[in-house]
Amino acid sequence: MARKRKVGNLMGLAVLSTLVVQPRHRYDIAAQMKAWGKDADMGVKWGSLYTVVDNLAKHGFVEAVGSERDGARPERTIYRITAAGRAELSDWTRELISNPEPEQRRFVAGLSVVSALPPDEVVELLTLRITKLEKTIRDTRSELAALEGTLPRLFLIEEDYLLAMLAAEAEWARGLRDSLADGSFPDVEGWRRFHVDGFIPDHIIDMRDGGATDSQTPQD
Repeated sequence: MARKRKVGNLMGLAVLSTLVVQPRHRYDIAAQMKAWGKDADMGVKWGSLYTVVDNLAKHGFVEAVGSERDGARPERTIYRITAAGRAELSDWTRELISNPEPEQRRFVAGLSVVSALPPDEVVELLTLRITKLEKTIRDTRSELAALEGTLPRLFLIEEDYLLAMLAAEAEWARGLRDSLADGSFPDVEGWRRFHVDGFIPDHIIDMRDGGATDSQTPQD
C-alpha cells in the first residue's frame, strides 16, 4: 500500500520533475509542465500550483534560490530541488511504477449502475464512447508518429501506455456492445423487460439478495 506522503498531490511530483532539470520560477514551472504534457498525465489543477510549490518548500523538497524581474512584472521567486526533493522524486516514482493501485474511474462508476438504463440505449452510448476512443487513438498515434525521431523513446513511454489502455478499453467496449446488440449477453431480455414493465425475474432477485446476505449481513 502506498504510504501517506507529506505532499501527496501528483502535481507535486510534476513540479519536482521539472525542477530536477534546472531551477525555475512558478510561471516557468507551469510552462514546462504544459510543454511536457504533465497536465494530461497527472490531472494537474493549475489553480493549486502556488499552494503545491509552497508545500514542497515547507517540507524541504524545494528551496528558493533567488528571484528575477521581467520588465514591469512582479518579481518572481526561483526554486530549485533539494537533495530531499530528489530522494522524494525517486521514491515516489518507484512506488508508482511498482505498486498497482485501484484508480477511481468514471467509466467504472457508470458500469456499476448501468442497469439503470435499458440495454438498447447502452448499445448507443457504448457506440458513442467507442467512436470517441477511436478518434483519440488515431490522434495519439499521429502525435507519436510526428514525434518519432525527435524525442528519445524514454520520454514517450507514458504515451505508449495510454495508447495501449485506450485500445484495450475500446476492444472491451466493442465486445460488450456487440453482445448486447446480438442478444448473447446473459439475461439481456430480462434487463430489457425490466425497463418496459418493471418486472425483475425471481432468480435475479434471489441471486442479488442472496449475495448481499452472504457477504454483508451479520450472523446472529
